[in-house]
Amino acid sequence: MKHIISACFFLFSLCVFSQNVTVNVDQTVTLKEFFKEIENQTDFKFAFTDQINTSQKYFTQKKTYKNTEINELINELNKTSSIQFSIVGNNIFVKQKAAKVTTKKKNKLTGKVLDINKQAIIGANIYIKETGNGATTDRNGMFDVEVEKGTYTVVISYVGFRNKEKQITVSDDVRIDFNMEDDSQELDQVIVTGTKAVDIKNTQMSVSKLSMAEIKRLPTAMGEPDPLKSLLTLPGVTNAGEASSGFNVRGGAADQNLILLDGAPVYGDSHMFGFFSIFNADIVSGLDLYKGGIPSKFGGRVSSVLDVSQQTGDLTDYKVSGGIGLISSRLMVQGPIKKDVGSFIIAGRASYAHLFLKLTDIKSSVMFYDINAKFNYRLGANNTIAFSGYMGNDLFDINNFFNTTYGNNMGTFSWKHKFSDNLNTNLSIFYSDYKFNLQIPFQKLEWNSKITNYGLKYNWNHTISDNFKLNYGIDGLYYDFNPGTVKPYGTDSAYNYNQLDKKYALETSAYLDVEHNVTEKLNLRYGLRYSTFFRLGNEAISTYENGESVVYNPLYNIYEEATPTGSKYYGKGKTISKFDNLEPRLALSYAFNDETSVKASYNRMAQYIHMLSNTRAPLPMTIWTPSGPFTKPQMLDQYAVGYFKNIKESEYSFESELFYKNIKNRIDYIDGANLLGNNNIEQDILTGKARSYGMELLFRKNTGRFTGWVSYTLSKAEQKTPGRTAEEPGIANGEWYLSGYDKLHNLNITTNYEFSPKWSFNANFSLQSGQPVTYPNGYYEFAGRNIPNYTLRNETDFLHITI
Repeated sequence: MKHIISACFFLFSLCVFSQNVTVNVDQTVTLKEFFKEIENQTDFKFAFTDQINTSQKYFTQKKTYKNTEINELINELNKTSSIQFSIVGNNIFVKQKAAKVTTKKKNKLTGKVLDINKQAIIGANIYIKETGNGATTDRNGMFDVEVEKGTYTVVISYVGFRNKEKQITVSDDVRIDFNMEDDSQELDQVIVTGTKAVDIKNTQMSVSKLSMAEIKRLPTAMGEPDPLKSLLTLPGVTNAGEASSGFNVRGGAADQNLILLDGAPVYGDSHMFGFFSIFNADIVSGLDLYKGGIPSKFGGRVSSVLDVSQQTGDLTDYKVSGGIGLISSRLMVQGPIKKDVGSFIIAGRASYAHLFLKLTDIKSSVMFYDINAKFNYRLGANNTIAFSGYMGNDLFDINNFFNTTYGNNMGTFSWKHKFSDNLNTNLSIFYSDYKFNLQIPFQKLEWNSKITNYGLKYNWNHTISDNFKLNYGIDGLYYDFNPGTVKPYGTDSAYNYNQLDKKYALETSAYLDVEHNVTEKLNLRYGLRYSTFFRLGNEAISTYENGESVVYNPLYNIYEEATPTGSKYYGKGKTISKFDNLEPRLALSYAFNDETSVKASYNRMAQYIHMLSNTRAPLPMTIWTPSGPFTKPQMLDQYAVGYFKNIKESEYSFESELFYKNIKNRIDYIDGANLLGNNNIEQDILTGKARSYGMELLFRKNTGRFTGWVSYTLSKAEQKTPGRTAEEPGIANGEWYLSGYDKLHNLNITTNYEFSPKWSFNANFSLQSGQPVTYPNGYYEFAGRNIPNYTLRNETDFLHITI
């Protein structure tokens, strides 16, 4: 029975679909007229919704169908009409066709923003009026924006330059370069749309940035703009001490800061014991200080990363500029190697205070000099090579009692290659060293120490889509440590030649960093860094009883240097110690609206080298040493959360952050530690931990004649070195004590008043807690000598004011 029914249904369907019709359709035929013709010739009936207007003329082509099967007619009409016919049984259903979704081709609008000297402008804003979209130029002054075909108005703005506006017609991928002109009268207005308003949706937080225009407006000591000291006006950053080099970030030590100049590490950051930084404001193009939420491409330190880049020279014209200060002068020369293809820039500074001292009875002499250079050459549209270098030295001669020479040398060669609009790479190799030389003429003694680096980095930037970007790469760094060479000179010297054990190490890493825009409101940045560290021979490592290089003397309640029981020699290139660590990073931002967001970040970092110093503030004679059998790498876990808001159309901005840092394996020193000239430095070191936590606030006024900012930091930095056994007291009885970098309060007020295009007035005010100190609270006699008795470490601090 079932088969008979199926056969009948098939025959019925065949009869229905085999009905033929003859009909004329053209632009004058209404749908009602068409329905009537078909229904008169067949058994079909039409069904349709209210969306179908039967009085409307839906046919767009004129054609006559003679004796045509109904199904064939329907198929033909569906190809040309704006409505859809479908046959179900003896009914023909009619509905509107779904609108075709046409994806318009996105075209790339790319370009470069340059100043009048053909220098790339970093951080310039590109805004498309018609779409409301935009971009920001990268370190090379490049930008790219995706737009559909059409004509657009592009507006370029940046602090200190006149806004540039240009109409561009886009029919395919196109590149347009922009040259911007200086305009001091529009300086403040540029700041409104420039870099100072908070980037609400960017996941990056805990970053201090200052443009060179702002740095040069700040009050300066002795007339010298100083990029490094300018950062001290921002929250979370304090000076390491009076008349000293270095800076502290969020309660961290100066040796926990990674300082990069065009990608190469530098170890000395100042001239004249901290009066000037090594960064010449004439040639520096930008600097970023990462205090937290540090991207995966950076590693090797546990407190901060200061990334400094140098300008490229003018591609079209030769130019010379300079300046004369109270104690130093500077000169800069730049121009094309080949017009619009390659350029060079060379800048130098030198002090001349020593020349004036010669006119007095003072026999001392003090001076510094440095030279910066950068060469840039474009090899076609997709390749650029560059060389940058730095050389700087300080020379001190204190009344012929002793004289010193110390400074940095650095050189970097880089090759940038663009595989496509979505993939580009940067390969760089570099050399860096820091040396300290000391001569004591009356002792006929010379002391030399040095740290040398050889490195390679290969970074890839890969744009998968507008909402998903990858950054990945590898790097390697070879260390050569010379802690000290003692050289007697003259026949009457009381010293013998001595070379402290040189140390060697290799640090390698690979990283992956992901920028992921999950939704319009939620953005993520996450990544992972894997680092390894090899302590290498040629070196003899001392051995100790029970493996302890420091012993506790319960009779005097003090720690003492252990006596080596022997040594083990590791040949050249042999591995003495190996360490490896995974360093995850995570940051997110959630925008409540276009003006308000919250951000959070976490990062783990490893530091494999340590700076040895008897003082809290680093001095030029400080010694660096690698991790090894007795010194483990420092490990950081940092958490931060913040609230960010632009107010009154970005006329004001407010940033607030809470942070917590925990550091393992922080080195501490036993009382009376002897660090200089010690071939067994492990005998004076104990291992503890450190922590710091606090709140940072930054309020800016970005527009108008009166601009500036107020920053305040409330923080605490502590250190703890417990005893290794229940009998040992550790340092400060094994309790938390204030570290030498603790500053509870730090308030900075920076103001600028633009009186006229030619006159402006600037002022700074700083109020901060002093550094903790340890004072003696009495003394006792021993063997006929007065021996001071000290309180627990760092129990006292003071208030410090600078105007």
